[in-house]
Amino acid sequence: MSSLIAAAAVFLLIHLLVSGTQVRDRIVKVTGEGPYLGLFSLVSIAALTWMAFAFGKARSDPANVSYWTISHATRDPAIVLVLIGFLFAVPGLLTNSPTRVSGGAIVDKPDAAKGMTRVTRHPFLWGAAIWALGHIIANGRTADLILFGTILVLALMGTASIDGKRQRALGERYTVFKTKTSNIPFVAIAQGRQSFSLREIWWRLAVGLVLWGVVLYFHPKWFGVNPLG
Repeated sequence: MSSLIAAAAVFLLIHLLVSGTQVRDRIVKVTGEGPYLGLFSLVSIAALTWMAFAFGKARSDPANVSYWTISHATRDPAIVLVLIGFLFAVPGLLTNSPTRVSGGAIVDKPDAAKGMTRVTRHPFLWGAAIWALGHIIANGRTADLILFGTILVLALMGTASIDGKRQRALGERYTVFKTKTSNIPFVAIAQGRQSFSLREIWWRLAVGLVLWGVVLYFHPKWFGVNPLG
């Protein structure tokens, strides 16, 4: 369990204390944007891999106690939340946006806010957060709470981190983009600052739905847990 805790801490710290802070800006001044992105990606993959292997070992650790009973009462809402997570994350990955890596160049375009970006500036991160929340509800064990809790915290705090990073880099140009969008899903639409367009995202939602179905079907084989069981 200690290895999982250490891996989770490292994964959080490299993102929250480096990626979205002025530490990143200083490193980029020395290395350049490309080398920094390459190095940070390698470190992130290494930390994520460590966390995944540590989680696998922690599942059989005596310290992996269960805090609530796993039943349909917890799994059924989780299945719905995971679906919602897919419907945010997949369209987010399939839509270019000023909040994505190297996406700052499109911040001045009239259609900078389109698709799921109309719903939230950070559709992938919100999708990851909702996905993680679903898994927390379904799995009340210590190892699961550490793993999925780490992802949930990182995803939610990552939205503010990215906003800060883009604000420093783009200044007033990003401020204009922020006035047309919202971090929290649907807030800009509810306030009349943005409109919803199903036409721009329908096929991306369809891809997300299909991927959710595939993962749900193969979940017992891939992860050893049957969400429908």
